[in-house]
Amino acid sequence: MRFNQRRKNFRAILNSDRCVHPGSVHDPMAARIAQEVGFEVGIFAGSVASMTVLGAPDLIVLTLSEFADQARRIGRASDLPLLVDADHGYGNALNVRRTVEELEMAGVAALSIEDTDLPTPYGADGKASLISLDEGIGKMKAALDARIDPDLVIAGRTSAAGIDEAVRRAKAYEDVGVDALFMVGLKSREDLETVAATVNTPIILGSATKDMMNLDYLGPLGVRVCLQGHKVFAAAIEAIYRTQTALHNGVAPGDLEDIASADLMNRLMRNEDYADWTKAFLEDD
Repeated sequence: MRFNQRRKNFRAILNSDRCVHPGSVHDPMAARIAQEVGFEVGIFAGSVASMTVLGAPDLIVLTLSEFADQARRIGRASDLPLLVDADHGYGNALNVRRTVEELEMAGVAALSIEDTDLPTPYGADGKASLISLDEGIGKMKAALDARIDPDLVIAGRTSAAGIDEAVRRAKAYEDVGVDALFMVGLKSREDLETVAATVNTPIILGSATKDMMNLDYLGPLGVRVCLQGHKVFAAAIEAIYRTQTALHNGVAPGDLEDIASADLMNRLMRNEDYADWTKAFLEDD
């Protein structure tokens, strides 16, 4: 499926009256699994990217090129529209332009630019803070101006803690013309309902509390994508750790438990396709 069609599919979700959960993906196989089990959207988060590519925490030590390269690999492996967390755009508004250019060329369907002051400045003692609203508006304008494909979705993201500030920033980014509002940090249904009542732009909801995660509840509020976190990556790490430990401790490979079947591995690797291509292009008629 061409990238533009994936973007149209993502926009169709934004323009619908329902909410979906995205499948958290970190590499090509994870994306294929997410598509096979039925997810309509994949999400590639900055935190997961940092762990996958660098084995490092989410402290903005990953570079844009590393992030875009991994997004490209993920997109090549499945037909899922890919929503990516582009953090703060890797710098100021000019860097945001470059970020949009790179990620659009990598084939993503949607990306979010946030207004957190990143990387964490000296003396912050680990406490997150936001850039000024004016600078946030400038970043959103730069992101929108940089895109070439009008179907690429630009989401303005804020993690403003107080509901008044969350509403102020959401309305400001809506006025700029972002395609979606990525809200992180809303603490209750009441907070979400307050935001939903003041904006008309589709909402992507991150860090949702358990009582918010009801698709039937979220749809009428204008929430179109609700994240479920990224436990998939943690589960994969646990499986690898257990298997490596078992092998190191003397368990025979044939006695390992919870191993993917040959059928599943072959299907996810698309062995039949490669067999057909081998016959068509590498063998005599």
